[in-house]
Amino acid sequence: MRVLIVEDDLTIAAFLIKGFKEGGFAVDHAPDGEAGAHLALSVPYDVAIVDLMLPKLDGLSLIQRMRDQRIRTPVIILSAKHTVDDRVRGLESGGDDYLTKPFAFSELLARVQALIRRSSGAADATRLAVGDLVMDLVARKVTRAGREITLRPREFALLEYLMRNAGRVVSKTMILSHVWDYTFDPGTNVVDVLVFRLRDRIDKGFERKMLQTVRGIGYVLHPA
Repeated sequence: MRVLIVEDDLTIAAFLIKGFKEGGFAVDHAPDGEAGAHLALSVPYDVAIVDLMLPKLDGLSLIQRMRDQRIRTPVIILSAKHTVDDRVRGLESGGDDYLTKPFAFSELLARVQALIRRSSGAADATRLAVGDLVMDLVARKVTRAGREITLRPREFALLEYLMRNAGRVVSKTMILSHVWDYTFDPGTNVVDVLVFRLRDRIDKGFERKMLQTVRGIGYVLHPA
């Protein structure tokens, strides 16, 4: 999953970047509203976290610009403004959720995951399942046929993306855009290496291979 953080306070931004990366997200950061708008309008994100009081372009104007351009990325407003009127203005401008500073990262992460599930139409709030492969999004555990599979954060992020797109072929570019940030060099073979590791984790020892390569196009996760 890929998150955009638009926050001018570099201490808070570093805290958020660290937390989301440890959670397996690809993270892009913009230090002002104009940079945030440029990224939001040109890069597909699963969720955006936007401060209100930003230099160059305020958060509400940024969100309004996104919605005017039919960008439907879910947005969580993160702000020190905490009155009811502030929250109402934020939501009316196109924000999907509102969290006031100071905040607990665990609550922000839970809200992000809830927004992603809602926007993707996931029926179960805490669980993804493809055949006998099951992912617990809260406990961050994966099992196949009841056997627990240990994954590194990047492997977990890739598998979550594949499970949310089960049965659909995803290209290397799509994987790069959701599992790595926009500064990553697309000319490397990191996708192939990560897919190889993940395939070894989820398919080794099983007769039916779920993670398949579509030559020249990308990869697809099929139910076992």
